[in-house]
Amino acid sequence: MGRIHELSDILADQIAAGEVVERPASVVKELVENALDAHSSQIDIYVEEAGLKSIQVIDNGEGISQADVLIAFRRHATSKITDRADLFKVKTLGFRGEALPSIASVSHVSLETSTQAESAGSLVEIKGGELIKQQPSSARNGTKITVTDLFFNTPARLKYLSSRATELANISDIVNRLALSHTDVAFSLVSDGKTIFKTAGNGNLKQAVSAIYGLTSARQMIEFSGADADFAVSGLISLPKLTRAARSYISLLINGRYIKNFRISKAVVAGYGSKLMVGRYPLAVVNIKLDPLLVDVNVHPTKQEVRISKEEQLEFLLTKAVSQALSQENLIPNGLENLAGKKAKQQLDFKQLEIGLNETKGAYQFKNQTPALPKKPVLNKEVTQALLGQGQEKSSQKTAIKPAALIITDKAQLKQAAVKNWDERYQQPTTPPKDLQLEEAEVAPTEAAAAVDEEASPAEAVRFPNLVYIGQFHGTYLLAQSDDGLYIIDQHAAQERRNYEYYRQAIVKVGQAQQELLVPIVLTYPTSESLKLNQHLGDLQALGVKLEDFGQNTYIIRSHPAWFKAGQEEATIREMIDYLLTDQKLTLAQFREKTAIMMSCKRAIKANQHLDDRQAKELLAKLATCENPFNCPHGRPTVVKLSPKDLEHMFKRIQDSHQSKRKEW
Repeated sequence: MGRIHELSDILADQIAAGEVVERPASVVKELVENALDAHSSQIDIYVEEAGLKSIQVIDNGEGISQADVLIAFRRHATSKITDRADLFKVKTLGFRGEALPSIASVSHVSLETSTQAESAGSLVEIKGGELIKQQPSSARNGTKITVTDLFFNTPARLKYLSSRATELANISDIVNRLALSHTDVAFSLVSDGKTIFKTAGNGNLKQAVSAIYGLTSARQMIEFSGADADFAVSGLISLPKLTRAARSYISLLINGRYIKNFRISKAVVAGYGSKLMVGRYPLAVVNIKLDPLLVDVNVHPTKQEVRISKEEQLEFLLTKAVSQALSQENLIPNGLENLAGKKAKQQLDFKQLEIGLNETKGAYQFKNQTPALPKKPVLNKEVTQALLGQGQEKSSQKTAIKPAALIITDKAQLKQAAVKNWDERYQQPTTPPKDLQLEEAEVAPTEAAAAVDEEASPAEAVRFPNLVYIGQFHGTYLLAQSDDGLYIIDQHAAQERRNYEYYRQAIVKVGQAQQELLVPIVLTYPTSESLKLNQHLGDLQALGVKLEDFGQNTYIIRSHPAWFKAGQEEATIREMIDYLLTDQKLTLAQFREKTAIMMSCKRAIKANQHLDDRQAKELLAKLATCENPFNCPHGRPTVVKLSPKDLEHMFKRIQDSHQSKRKEW
């Protein structure tokens, strides 16, 4: 008897489930993608115990006909493609026909569905890959699928799951990405009876970002776009002051599909140039439209890894589009926002603050009390709507509790001094409270979008101010003023930026001006490094550094580019060689970039170096002519601003009298 045999369908499905269904978030992803392929305009997701107890997805899509409902649970059964040609122009999120049978093989699945063309729907229950129940149903148009007891027959999988909080975070992340890629669909995610996420589904990307990352983050994001013969890119990117410690906040969407691609993410970051601090990454939502023939999505069962034709062309387009969008922005940060102690002070203020919100049909009471309360104030739905600009329709009927209530009966009253004072005192400028984030999606779409756009598109301002030099502080900072405030310039960062833009151009013109050495430089490297270096002698020569063979593992240098700083020739050449030995995959353009950064830092003035008025004014004038005057090549700010209002707050020139407080509150 032969030893080779064919696996049973159930066992084959369980093996496939190892790739398709890794965790509860994988189930949510596959079911929601099926709902999107069914042209749903509303999708509700309900999970219990982070999806381990149950996952339910309800949509209002096309549904599944009675004749197809059982076929849908067979391996490689799909309505998305029919022949080999369709495989190379996939326009749907799903097409492999593996999701439903894989999920059903490791859980208990209940599917209730109905189509508009049929008078009755279908109810099907499958547990562990075996059919338990099939009967007609009176379901509404669309599909409701419930998955319970996930991994009940493969308990080994449960050992590799993380905590419930982590699994719920993974589910939320998946839904967030799908919501960003389909802004015309209304999503809601409910965990253990609590709504944690909701979008309006009105097609406004910035409002979707606001629902996910908060209104404050959305206001610090700008639009970008670009196109060529093969690709069209668009979306939102954050200003350099809004960053995260990982690339995971960059959402890449190809024809509505969320993907992971390191090279494309790197291209987005490259568009920022030196505007980002080292190790910091932006928030971004990148929509990429292309012919389906240019992308192969049949790479991995999860379909998050794809192959893109002409990928280098796409990278160049993205980098250029991001760079052009940022080049139009004034990126000078507020000096107070960069202070490390400000956040701690705000937290202390909120611990000492209690906002008593007594809902009296439109009347709200705000009161200060001494005892420390929760870290974040809790705002109910109506207060959130009022703060975001949605007027109250109901008038106050109950007697307000003293101190006197701040009664808001009309949207126009939100502009009164009392409301503004409350905003200035108690509203956090960073991420809004959790409850506020959850309610933002429920704001009227047009008004919420207007609230975001109003902050995101301030009145036209000069990109870089006309600075009038005042003096130098501690031999390190230059003080200057303009019509809109006091500016503090880091003299090293400023000259480093100016030098960088000079060397970036000068390096391209190497070979024309060489400085002969009276005493040649001799360099010796170990054999392992010498073998690597021999492969890059042409790259060094392209930058004007010619290494001649001078014996075993030894090189001699007789000249160098004229723009090398006197006395630092050998150190500079050694650093350039170290770049090549450390990262042998550097392109010539990247090598030139790193060399320009190194040279600009070495030749910049240092701290505690005093400048006379002529030198300081000349530095300010040169900084204003830079392509990017806001950051040094390493991403640190060159200049910060203190507005007159900031200074008035610092000197307590802006404060309310006790009498005015008594009247207002």
